[in-house]
Amino acid sequence: MKKIFFGLLALVFAEIAVFIMVGKAIGVFYTLLLIVATSIIGVLIAKKRGTKSFQTIQKSIQQGQAPTVPMIETVMIFVGGVLLALPGFLTDIIGLLFMLGITRKLFKPMIFYLLRKKMRNGQVVILQR
Repeated sequence: MKKIFFGLLALVFAEIAVFIMVGKAIGVFYTLLLIVATSIIGVLIAKKRGTKSFQTIQKSIQQGQAPTVPMIETVMIFVGGVLLALPGFLTDIIGLLFMLGITRKLFKPMIFYLLRKKMRNGQVVILQR
């Protein structure tokens, strides 16, 4: 829990530093305009891609397959959209990395590894109907 707190605190300070640098480089108005634009774009992309991913999950379930990969992609797209919607340039970069298919493929093995590790430790519960 302490790691998460200090990580988020470091992110806030880093975002403020980047805001100041970008504001000095392009001006306050354009900095704010860029922040608002990326937030709107993030929400729109997450909505569009999230809907498509949910349809893929439903299709997998209807075919009797476990939708593990589509579910992970859906979560990554959702997290990417949320990060894009948050004000900040660093969160925008991370959000874009989660939204783009090419970079999402790089993150998938890491996420599978973390999920497997948590499942082995009993930290993940799977509910079935």
